[in-house]
Amino acid sequence: MRQQGISVVIPGTHGCECRIRLDTRRHPDRWRVEAVFCRLKDFRRIATYYDKLTRNVASALALAAVIASWC
Repeated sequence: MRQQGISVVIPGTHGCECRIRLDTRRHPDRWRVEAVFCRLKDFRRIATYYDKLTRNVASALALAAVIASWC
């Protein structure tokens, strides 16, 4: 993930052996990403992936995103 420029935003715990440095500039925006996933999990089809085809899962995800942003 580091090769793609993705960095950790989740803060480390006190008992963790490896210390994760917290990016205080990006951490406050983390709740937005968590809220999107939480809202998408309201749609059971997205949360359980009943469909086997990637196309069907992608279309259900797009439909759920539109409905979630509309409400």
